[in-house]
Amino acid sequence: MASLRDLGLSEYEARAFRSLLETGPTTAKELSRASDVPMGRIYDVLNSLETYSLVRSQTASRPKKYVAVEPDTALDRLLDDKKADLQAKAEQYEDIVSELGEQLEAGDHVEEPFWTAAVGPEETLDLLLERLAAADDRIVVVGSPPAQQVDLVEATERTVDELVEALERGVDVSLLVERDLFEQLPEAANRAYYERLSAYENYSARYSENVSTTFELIDDVEVCIEVPHPLGREETFGVIDLTDPDFTADVSEAFADHWAEATPVGPP
Repeated sequence: MASLRDLGLSEYEARAFRSLLETGPTTAKELSRASDVPMGRIYDVLNSLETYSLVRSQTASRPKKYVAVEPDTALDRLLDDKKADLQAKAEQYEDIVSELGEQLEAGDHVEEPFWTAAVGPEETLDLLLERLAAADDRIVVVGSPPAQQVDLVEATERTVDELVEALERGVDVSLLVERDLFEQLPEAANRAYYERLSAYENYSARYSENVSTTFELIDDVEVCIEVPHPLGREETFGVIDLTDPDFTADVSEAFADHWAEATPVGPP
């Protein structure tokens, strides 16, 4: 059950505020009796509630009287305070991440082959997006959108977002796909993706009738190979992420041959 304590009030503060709503304007002594807040704590509690702007006081009266603000107003103020606290914490964590990003640096181990895999719709897409985010120099996308068993528009949207971020940080992005791939997307979405990506000089896209596989080449040292479903369904079963300079050199060479014969993609 929800409680005022969930929004940051102490037990005594919550009791006092609820009692003020019931009693109307009252003195600290009367409120102490009504709320079961000890008299030795009631003034500290009221001062705290005033700091939260949850109560108003009538200083001209003797003894001093207090009244609660309207419940909706009180809840809005408590919510705003919580949001402000969360925003401050988020900014603090962002600063920490930024500082750690400058401190932490991965070593160069591309000479040693390494592979990993993901199976399942979300896992497949998450691994691909992770590897796109790691690109420093070049991304090559060949074939169809990733993880076709998830919503195609959602998967494409998330992939385009990641590609735009890569373009923003100076990564060259090349897209080589089957011509009819674009027809699988809604016309409005297709146009929006084209406009977002083609705005960057370091982006280029071509289509070819000879595209029969789906993979992503990252910085010419890593390749994500999408694995079709073993039962022949029109969906991606999983993805293998392979870091192997010799293999990726062959993949890069094959891509260059197809790219040279492909047709530039124009506006939809």
